[in-house]
Formats: sequence, C-alpha cells, structure tokens
Amino acid sequence: MEWLGLSPEEWTAVRLSLRVSVWATLVSLPFGILVAHVLARREFPGKSILNGLVHLPLILPPVVTGYLLLLTFGRRGPVGAFLEAHLGVVFAFRWTGAALACGIMAFPLLVRAVRLSMEAVDPRLEAAAATLGAGPAWVFLTVTLPLTLPGIVAGMILTFAKAMGEFGATITFVSNIPGETQTLPTAIYTLLQVPGGGSGAMRLTLVSIAIAMGALIASELLARRIRRGMDLA
Repeated sequence: MEWLGLSPEEWTAVRLSLRVSVWATLVSLPFGILVAHVLARREFPGKSILNGLVHLPLILPPVVTGYLLLLTFGRRGPVGAFLEAHLGVVFAFRWTGAALACGIMAFPLLVRAVRLSMEAVDPRLEAAAATLGAGPAWVFLTVTLPLTLPGIVAGMILTFAKAMGEFGATITFVSNIPGETQTLPTAIYTLLQVPGGGSGAMRLTLVSIAIAMGALIASELLARRIRRGMDLA
C-alpha cells in the first residue's frame, strides 16, 4: 500500500475492515442459509414475525441497532456478561464486536438473496430426490443448496460490501478505537474531523471504491462460472 501513500494507521484501518468484513460474512453465512430455507420452504405460525425481525436492521436507524447490541452484548448486558463469564468472549469495544455489528446489519441482504434463489428452485426436483429415498437433509445438500449457489454467492458479496461500509451500528457498539475497532468508514470520519485530514480521507475513499468494485467484479465472474457449470451439468 506504499504506492497509495497510506500511513501505517490508515493501512491498519484497511486491514481491520477486510478482517471484520470477511468474518462477518463467514459467520453470517450458515445462519443466513438456514433462515432463508425456513422462510422459503416452511409455513408456520409467526412466519411474518420472523421475516420482520430478520429485516428489522434495514428499517431501524443503524445507531439504534448499535445501541441494542450494546445493551445485549455489552459487558453488563445479559448475553455479553454470560459470554465473558463462561467463555471469555468479549464483543463490546473489540474488533469481534465490529464483526458482529456488521454481520447483523448485512444479515437481511444475505437472507433475501439466498431466499429468492431458493424460491426459484423447482420443488419438483426436491420431491423427485425424496422419492428416490433421499432424506430431507440429503435433498437439501445435494439438490437445493447447489441450485441456490448463485444466490449464496450474491448474498455473500452483498454482506461483504455492506460490512465494509457499515458505520452507525459499529461506532455505537464498539466505538472508534484505532487499531482495534477503527474500520475504513470510521477512519474516514475521523480524518474529516481534523484539519488537513482531507487527503487521507480521499485515499481511504479510493481504497474503499477499489475494494467494492473488485468484490462486485469477482462476484460477477464467479456467478457466470457457476451458471456455466450448472448448464454443462
């Protein structure tokens, strides 16, 4: 990153953003697939409530989501106190908390992308596999999941991109601690508050644009490759 003229502090913010975004995406993925499958393939009382809860982070102000996370996962919160006492896991004011906040804020996008892809899968294919003796779990793993792969890839890219740009929930839950919780958006915000910080903010903005464009191009190429493979199969 020396050719971009990034300072060590700015490079730290870039690396931390990538770390937070990758972990937010990877940890959210199995839960997103599970929830998407339930919403796409199951009918049960309270389905609308679950759907509303999943999409709530898209509607609430990010600061509200961050405050709720602080109340729940903070050291004095019910979940946070339990995790620290029994597992030694701390989220508040740590990079892990930033990943948690980013994952929750991006979760609706992940679920929606995967759900739409699952709903496009012909249920008759799943029924045919079931008639051949495959159990529900095996049908899901061998039929539903492979056919949903383009939606999963799209959901992962959306989650990663949303995590890279998350600001409100992150700064409310884990603050803006250089080297620990200061991601690209919070670093840009900090630079804009100090005299002469505009050039640094512009450098980080260009890095953000480059990472976002790279992710989108990679996702398009990967989606084409997956579709080509499915057509050949």
